[in-house]
Amino acid sequence: MGMKEKLHQLKLKYQGKKMAPAFNALHTFLYTPNETTHSGGHIRGADDLKRTMNTVIMALVPCLLFGMFNAGYQHYSAINGFPANFDLFEHFLTWENFLVGITTVLPLVIVSYGVGLAIEFLFAVIKGHEVEEGYLVTGMLVPLIVPVDTPLWMLAVAVVFGVVIGKEVFGGTGMNILNPALTIRAFLFFAYPTWMSGDKVWVHGAKDGITQAGSTDAISGETVLGYLAQGNTDTGYSLADMFYGFIPGSVGETSTLLIILGGLFLIFSKIASWRIMLSAVLGSLAMGLIFNGIVDAGWLPEYSKFYTLMSFPYWQHLLVGGLIFGVVFMATDPVTGSQTNKGKWIYGFLIGFMSVMIRVFNPGYPEGVFLAILLMNVFAPTIDHYVVKGNIKKRLKRLKTATIYPKVSDEEVDALKTETA
Repeated sequence: MGMKEKLHQLKLKYQGKKMAPAFNALHTFLYTPNETTHSGGHIRGADDLKRTMNTVIMALVPCLLFGMFNAGYQHYSAINGFPANFDLFEHFLTWENFLVGITTVLPLVIVSYGVGLAIEFLFAVIKGHEVEEGYLVTGMLVPLIVPVDTPLWMLAVAVVFGVVIGKEVFGGTGMNILNPALTIRAFLFFAYPTWMSGDKVWVHGAKDGITQAGSTDAISGETVLGYLAQGNTDTGYSLADMFYGFIPGSVGETSTLLIILGGLFLIFSKIASWRIMLSAVLGSLAMGLIFNGIVDAGWLPEYSKFYTLMSFPYWQHLLVGGLIFGVVFMATDPVTGSQTNKGKWIYGFLIGFMSVMIRVFNPGYPEGVFLAILLMNVFAPTIDHYVVKGNIKKRLKRLKTATIYPKVSDEEVDALKTETA
């Protein structure tokens, strides 16, 4: 008797018991259920919830692996200085970098999944329903959008808050109005702001006061947006560094290249909406162009605290921070985003537009994409409501001007055919 048959027998034995939902979840996760439909017409499809979630996770895995290597690269570069002649295999894809990354990032992943799934199982047992797969993607997103040295207990508290308040109180997967991963990130920022911002949280060891080689100065890990928010025009990073991701930042949001590839994979697999992605990019470019235009027109003095961020080239906003990551992997959440096609254009455009606006006008929180997405999550149903209402009005207007012909009987049709034969 194989493992699948043994688990199936145990499932039948404990059917109807209190812990049955938890056991069924484990059984379903490991194997395809033996149950089949017995009545009615059914269409066999391959895009169930679990496969959809697994597809998104596959798009996120390259960002996770890159983040592990980047954690070590930023750590050693902050101590020893950045290499003069950068070589991908000699300076980045090394076992030393990966060891630092796996010892710092992997615990974040374990805590995120362990605590989040435990809450999912607990609510399934209490409510007596099956465990839903909604947290599979959330559990991967959370460690990718936090600093590498986030304390594990802090992450656990945030996950409890995000899953319970952000999802379970609304009824679970498919019923939540806010993205759970962003709810967790927002809780971390407002509850523990010193751990979520500043120049000591983005590079492993900076918070512990590790010093630079041959110096008594502590290492710093300021992000590109952090440099700009402080009024610095020279960030020290090239466009290639920003595009490929060799810069400090949250674990999985630095590599624009890998995020774009992941987004194309989700579009090709029809998991994510290209309308939301494209409109969000257009919205961010539009806001960036407006700010650049204000600076070019001379309406803003150079001593203004907003000058460096407003003069930052509009298209480079897509290369730094979590803007492109949030647009690809979180704004496209089918549960909390807009559902109508026109609504998706409006929803995505406003996310990109407000992301850059928050980034510029709030130097204390220069990364605004997460707040912008959460705000638009709240307004997504309103956008869809007015889009549907507008379509109804257009159809009623067409109906008033339409010419309605009387119904012709079958006998009259036959008579007309005979006359015209």
